[in-house]
Amino acid sequence: MKYERDVGRSPIGEHSQLKRERDAGDRLLSLGASALPPRPWRRNGIPPTAVDLTQFALWKSEDLEPDDLLGALSLLAAARAETEGVEIGLIFSARNAGLTWAKIAEAMRFHSPQACQQHVSRLSARRSEGP
Repeated sequence: MKYERDVGRSPIGEHSQLKRERDAGDRLLSLGASALPPRPWRRNGIPPTAVDLTQFALWKSEDLEPDDLLGALSLLAAARAETEGVEIGLIFSARNAGLTWAKIAEAMRFHSPQACQQHVSRLSARRSEGP
């Protein structure tokens, strides 16, 4: 799985984080996350996302070992990046549908359209920085 990272991490730290995430994902899949029903908007054969895996871990948290919970926690940065991608996609879709920044800001509980636009700019910049 490829996930976004904070800029400034060392390649060695980055590699170990990727391994932790991969191991955590594999472990949660082996504990039953692989049996999650496919999402209708996702093509067949696509494995659960980091969001799916972290939600699965929370759902099964009483049955998980502490190390499994630590693994799930290591997936949170990836889940956050996925969620931010959905957020940006929905906002761009709303703008393409003709919704104003004022309407979008109100729906997202921002105090002003400018604050909403600045938020989107920050999210977009973070995503374009890459790993």
